[in-house]
Amino acid sequence: MADDSDLEKTEPASPRRLEKAREEGQVARSRELGTFLALLCGMVGLWFSGPYFHANLIAIIRRGLGFDAVILQGRASLLQPALLSAWQALQVLLPIFGVLVLAALFASVALGGGVWSLQVMAPKPERLDPFKGLKRMLGTQTWVELAKTLAKASLLALVGIQVIALFMDDMLALSGKAPTLAVRDAMTLVAICCAWIAASLLLVVMIDVPWQLWHHARQLRMSREDVRQEHKESEGDPQVKSMIRQRQRSMAFNRMMSAVPKADVIVTNPVRYAVALQYIEGDGAAPRVIAKGRGPLAARIRALGQAHAIPQLEAPPLARALYHAVPLDHEIPAALYQAVAEVLAWVYQVRRWRHGQGDAPERPRALPVPAAMDPRAGSLREAP
Repeated sequence: MADDSDLEKTEPASPRRLEKAREEGQVARSRELGTFLALLCGMVGLWFSGPYFHANLIAIIRRGLGFDAVILQGRASLLQPALLSAWQALQVLLPIFGVLVLAALFASVALGGGVWSLQVMAPKPERLDPFKGLKRMLGTQTWVELAKTLAKASLLALVGIQVIALFMDDMLALSGKAPTLAVRDAMTLVAICCAWIAASLLLVVMIDVPWQLWHHARQLRMSREDVRQEHKESEGDPQVKSMIRQRQRSMAFNRMMSAVPKADVIVTNPVRYAVALQYIEGDGAAPRVIAKGRGPLAARIRALGQAHAIPQLEAPPLARALYHAVPLDHEIPAALYQAVAEVLAWVYQVRRWRHGQGDAPERPRALPVPAAMDPRAGSLREAP
């Protein structure tokens, strides 16, 4: 059972945990950043498109304030010009609305990136639990959000009071100006007020964005038990993996031992190493190491070879070189061709002798094994 320290979420979120959170729609978001970017883009769009808005709005005002005797004929005739003016005003404002929509979309993906997840909209019965709801209402995040809202409202109120006090005379002077001049000056004042508010919101954003990133990372932190469990799920249970490796080794051992009866010769150390070689005439390939082992495994190879009457040759340097330099089920290197050829020649003589043809052959001695391939010669380190 994990101790109490393991249950504390002190570890940073793993890449898999972050990806799972994204799939569930849990990413860092900052509403203050969205408000700031929308206000900033709206202000910039309003500033640079001022002449366009001014000309179109003046035309709409003139048409609305103009007198038409047809209007006196009935209510329907009065409603039609009003609807036409509203539609024209909407068309004029559509570009700035489009800019605001783009700013809002960019702000939503600026921190956590774009995420499309249906899991966010899925019903969650636990949200209906009144006790959990009360716990969320009294949680730290709720108080932090409340403090942020009060601080932002206070800051904006202070900035608004300062802007009104600074431009009070200009605002009151609008009522005494001609409509065309009043619209132009009013748009200028709106842009200036937006600039002051955006500047104040920039301070809020500079505080809120790091906080949201830190809070999101804190929410996704993992305990040591979570890390271990995730490692098990991704890499597999160590006990299961150990059993699989053991079974694989057992299967490989059985395949190797089943190949020993097919060997042409077994080269021994004579006690420590045993290497079984097979040579198939006519296929153009070099002799292959089909089984090898040392210690108890070498003894089993030798015993199995004796049971199947396979010739065994004591050649310590060659046995060491074959064991260390040639992987299982691989052909011998060219450097050992001559030595193995002398061994195979002896094997063929042994076979003829066993069939009653000729005398018993002498065992080959002083086989030409390169010193670089013999561990005892110092080039390769012999395992203990």
